[in-house]
Amino acid sequence: MKKIFYILLGVCFGMVMYKAEAASWFRIYEMFRFQSFHMYGFIASALVVGMVGVQWMKRSAKDVNGNKITLASKDKSIARYLIGGISFGLGWALIGACPGPIFVLLGAGVYPMLVVIGSALVGTFIYGLVRHKLPH
Repeated sequence: MKKIFYILLGVCFGMVMYKAEAASWFRIYEMFRFQSFHMYGFIASALVVGMVGVQWMKRSAKDVNGNKITLASKDKSIARYLIGGISFGLGWALIGACPGPIFVLLGAGVYPMLVVIGSALVGTFIYGLVRHKLPH
């Protein structure tokens, strides 16, 4: 029953993203050209919600099985952030959407996003295969 709640929550979130035009390529284009505050406001509100959510998880969150969630510490190296940020930015520029809205766009009937989702899954799988060989 809890899993259905999370699925419905995700559907509602997708509907909000679609109605707020956060998945619109034109809105993203306006943002990068500094022609509209729309996306900056959306991202700022997501940042605030994310900060509150992470703090809540650090203190009291439990997974679907009732176990306390602990967040792992990560190495802080410049190279991993540069490579990850550049990869993310290039993907965003090529596709016109970051990972969250690709599912919203698929739900809205933009079926070429199936190629994007498939490519993301293949890339994630390849990363899983080579992860232990990468510098930490």
